Amino acid sequence: MIVKVAEHAGFCFGVRRAVDKVYELIETQDKKIFTLGPIIHNESVVEDLEAKGVQVLQGPEEFEKVGDGIVVIRSHGVGKSVYQKLEEQQIAYVDVTCPNVLKIHRIVERESKKGKNIVIIGNARHPEVVGICGWSLTTPAVIETSEEAEAYCPENDNGLCIVSQTTFNYNKFKELVEILEKKRYDNNVLNTICNATEDRQRETKELAREADTMLVIGGKHSSNTQKLYEISKHECGNTYYIQSPVDLDSEMFQSSSCVGITAGASTPNKIIEEVQKHVRIKF
Repeated sequence: MIVKVAEHAGFCFGVRRAVDKVYELIETQDKKIFTLGPIIHNESVVEDLEAKGVQVLQGPEEFEKVGDGIVVIRSHGVGKSVYQKLEEQQIAYVDVTCPNVLKIHRIVERESKKGKNIVIIGNARHPEVVGICGWSLTTPAVIETSEEAEAYCPENDNGLCIVSQTTFNYNKFKELVEILEKKRYDNNVLNTICNATEDRQRETKELAREADTMLVIGGKHSSNTQKLYEISKHECGNTYYIQSPVDLDSEMFQSSSCVGITAGASTPNKIIEEVQKHVRIKF
């Protein structure tokens, strides 16, 4: 049985940078370390950090717990008001927001100052999108489905500035933009899906077309991993979403001559290697 692993599977630059920074702080600081939300959507990494004393804050309402500790702003980023609260409460913080996300913050702030209607293509509940919304001076609209795009009406006639969640499905982004452009608004469309996401999605699609069985590895709350699963499932019906080798079952590989493996941006290389090794040895 052939086992193929996608080249861009696993940690992206922004996630690796964030995780490495937390481990660095553990080694170099004698203060308590807090992350604003789980540093990444991967249970094994979060559990390891918790075992080393890192605590997860669910939101700014828990800043009172920090004291003289340090808060790490994760790669997803946060809204402008969160920075203001940190400054007001004189809380030390380290910002590891992904540079690609920071770029979107600057765009949204700049264009909303001009009075533009801000449209964010993405999941309204995702922390990255929540953070992006927090930089708009006008009321932003978040669109995830074709129905939402069809129903959208801008608040004013100042035109649209359309951006995307960095991990959104690229083909879906194009589809939704096409719907909005048919309405003939004055649109400024900025494809802010990061290159790593596009590469990962393209490779997953190509690999799924070759494979008899596809394994998509990632945390159950990882948005970008869920997108990979959807893309893979469309090309290969025998696609499985797993978190670790524990989730593997021999029934997954019946009559399989080629197994493809891909993983979300928050999946450590160690887990990918363990899954690959397990498949080769056990099946």
